[in-house]
Amino acid sequence: MNKIILTFVFALLPILFFGQSAFDKFDGREEVTSVIVNKKMFQMMGNVKMDSKDKEAQQYLNLVKKLDNLKVFTTESNKTTVEMKAAVEKYIKTAVLEELMRVNDGGKSIKILIRSGAKDTQIKELLMFIEGSGKGSDTVLMSLTGDFDLDEISVLTDKMKIPGGDVLKKATKNKK
Repeated sequence: MNKIILTFVFALLPILFFGQSAFDKFDGREEVTSVIVNKKMFQMMGNVKMDSKDKEAQQYLNLVKKLDNLKVFTTESNKTTVEMKAAVEKYIKTAVLEELMRVNDGGKSIKILIRSGAKDTQIKELLMFIEGSGKGSDTVLMSLTGDFDLDEISVLTDKMKIPGGDVLKKATKNKK
C-alpha cells in the first residue's frame, strides 16, 4: 500500500511544479504587489459587449481573447529586486526568448524579451523586467503569454494601466 501511495505522489510532483511559473514565488509576498490575470478572466473580458464604433475598445476585446496569462510583480525592496533579477536571468537561460529591447536610463535597467510565433510580429510570450535604481523606484517584472500580435500591446497597456506600459509602447513602435 505504501508503494502505491509513494508512486502516486511521485507521479503527481512534476505536474505540481510544471503548473507553476518561474515567478510565482513572488506572489503573496508582503513587499511585492502582484497582479495575476488568468485565461478565464481574459475570456470573460472578451465577452463584454461594447460599442462597435469604438475602434480602440474593439481592438482591446480582440486582444484579450488571445491572451492566456498576465503576471505583474512590483517591488521597492532591494532584496526582492535582487531575487527577481536572478529569477529572470535563470528563466532567460532556459526559455527560448529573444531580446526585443534593452535600455539603461537614469539608473533603471529595462529588458524586454519575447518568444515569437509563426510570423515576425506574432508573440507567444513577452517578458519585461524593469530594475529600479533603489531610490524609491519600483522594480517591475511582467510576464504575458498567449498568441497575440506585438502591435496590439499598446492597447492592452493603456486599458489595464500596466506598470511599465510606456516602455512597451516604445518597444512596439521601434519594432515596426
